[in-house]
Amino acid sequence: MWRLKLRLTCLLPLFVATLGLQGCASEPVDKRSCGTVSGFMLPDAGQHWYRAVVTHLNGQPVVSKPNYQLAPGDYQFTVVELIDDPSLAVTLSARTPKTFTLTVAAHQRYHLGALFHTDKRYFGQDSAYWEPGVWRQEPHECQFELSPETK
Repeated sequence: MWRLKLRLTCLLPLFVATLGLQGCASEPVDKRSCGTVSGFMLPDAGQHWYRAVVTHLNGQPVVSKPNYQLAPGDYQFTVVELIDDPSLAVTLSARTPKTFTLTVAAHQRYHLGALFHTDKRYFGQDSAYWEPGVWRQEPHECQFELSPETK
């Protein structure tokens, strides 16, 4: 009898690890939960934030759209800025896309934008005049819709 208990005690952690159930979760994970990344809202230019347009997501070209519903996790966004400040004097060739990583959490909305650095004057080919980022984050219910096959 004790051999059976010993075997079960030794095999249980292996069985749990095989199922991917290591650790204890306080509540079940909803596989349909998501976060939303948005680029449609006009940021406050008084805070030096301007619109940015997504061109690539995780290195893959995308058609720009107002919202991206994404499973929780890390994502790389490549964006171009739409800064229309009259003090910006860089050439068009300096206005290149930039990439940043965003960790998306479930039930959050992230508003993307371009932060215009106004601490000095930028001329010519200097692309350091801006950086991509999130200018606003807020709670937002997000859930992937079930496909007709899974309803």
